[in-house]
Amino acid sequence: MNEATAYAKSQREGMDNVVKEYLPLVKKIGLHLIARLPSEIELDDLLQVGMIGLIQARESYDTSRGASFATFAGIRIKGAMLDEVRRNDWVPRSVQQKIKRVSGAIRTVEARLGRSVSDMEIADELGVSLEKYHDISRELVYSRMASLDEVDAGRGIESEDEGLSSGLEEVKFKEGLVRAIKTLPEREMLMMSLYYGDELNLKEIGEVLSVSESRVSQIHGQALARVRTRMSEWLE
Repeated sequence: MNEATAYAKSQREGMDNVVKEYLPLVKKIGLHLIARLPSEIELDDLLQVGMIGLIQARESYDTSRGASFATFAGIRIKGAMLDEVRRNDWVPRSVQQKIKRVSGAIRTVEARLGRSVSDMEIADELGVSLEKYHDISRELVYSRMASLDEVDAGRGIESEDEGLSSGLEEVKFKEGLVRAIKTLPEREMLMMSLYYGDELNLKEIGEVLSVSESRVSQIHGQALARVRTRMSEWLE
């Protein structure tokens, strides 16, 4: 066996070992994300792009950067999956339009009243019944706004030069997002904390809040619309 062949074999074996060792991590991240996405998203699709993210992580990992490979790979795997979801643009245009309408209504009424507004007040501004507004707000959970899931901590890891400015922008965005969430009504703020911070699913949050899963979804959608209003300079 010549030197080039031996090197190629060594590389293949190294890659096989990485894939075998970290496949459970890919599955764990995929299962975590799929539970938070619409049913149209296929787990197999996420796992496939997650494997590509793992391979890219192995090829670009630099021990001098300080992070462990597991941490670095996890960031790359999750980032690859989220990028795939965004590329497929799975949110209907109608939902994108609805979150803009709801956010606009919230902005208008809050500017007029000088306080956080109730769902009834938002429904009145939209000119729909409270029941209809609740249906709309449940759909908003799947809107394409920048959520905590989409603002990955690993997004500045590509290179020192590239990461500096984008990393600073990301820090500013996250600081603004935290401030926006703190202005939410108590129940919405708690729901966001349980979902994004403690990573509970909607059923578990419903048990904490003593409401139905459907009601949690409605609260979540309304909270996202309210956050979008406060983060309009970043999201519009």
